[in-house]
Amino acid sequence: MGSNKASDAHLTSLFLDMLAAEQGAGDNTLDAYRRDLEDFSAFLARARQNFVTADTQTLRDYLGDLDVRGFKSSSVARRLSAMRHLFRFLLNERTRTDDPAAILSGPKRGRSLPKVLSISDVDRMLAQAKQAVAVPGASSAQRLRAARLYCLLEVLYATGLRVSELVSLPLSAARRDARMIVVRGKGNKERLVPLNDASRQAMADYLAAIDDQREPGKAAARPKWLFPSFGESGHLTRQHFARELKDLAAAAGLAPRLVSPHVLRHAFASHLLHNGADLRIVQTLLGHTDISTTQIYTHVVEERLKSLVRDLHPLAET
Repeated sequence: MGSNKASDAHLTSLFLDMLAAEQGAGDNTLDAYRRDLEDFSAFLARARQNFVTADTQTLRDYLGDLDVRGFKSSSVARRLSAMRHLFRFLLNERTRTDDPAAILSGPKRGRSLPKVLSISDVDRMLAQAKQAVAVPGASSAQRLRAARLYCLLEVLYATGLRVSELVSLPLSAARRDARMIVVRGKGNKERLVPLNDASRQAMADYLAAIDDQREPGKAAARPKWLFPSFGESGHLTRQHFARELKDLAAAAGLAPRLVSPHVLRHAFASHLLHNGADLRIVQTLLGHTDISTTQIYTHVVEERLKSLVRDLHPLAET
């Protein structure tokens, strides 16, 4: 038993030296590998095996043991990664003639749903943004900035656009008769996204604020972008919008860390599904190529179905 531990400890030391020298692994990474491999070695010792003699079934038994001990799937996946790296090293060093970890598959990691704002949270932000547009005594520049933020928020919540799609909308998206806008998304693919009345009105008010700031009698050419900027891209940056959004969240009494353009995109999808929208329709609106990407919202649909059964089934408890 002692020779087993000494052998594994020696091989672990050689392995960590390689990680530090050839891959530039830092102290924290090396410590994590050491802890994981020490735990693995202890399991092998109880099975009267070691790094040199362990077979694939023993590795599977170890992964099963981790599950029994209540390890999360992410932790099990990390342990498996450590084993894979170790046995690849032992194979390359000719300490072993095979790699027992090569055919192992790790646990499937569930995709966690990002933070989602409630409908009342979004309403508070919209109310705060709209109120800022009409602050008494504000300069035309301040009114324009407030109108732009309100417009961005209304359009984002109405459409669920990716932030990159939102800030790069062309000016033509704000046509007065536009009921739909053409969005160029990932992979240069285009899709049609409907606009609601509130977002159309917000765009009209924003364009009016732009016109109000122009010098009287001077007909300046309108820019290419709906949200122009003097930066290199020619339009508002994602980072700038994200900062303004966090400031707005704080003013509305929400925790800024919980609010981002991406969180509002998820709020759009979740609120639609909660109110009865079809998952395929939401997939199309979000521009997801694969329905599996949209299925992170499945729990919203499940909760709605449970509520329907609870509230409408004739045998449900009253």
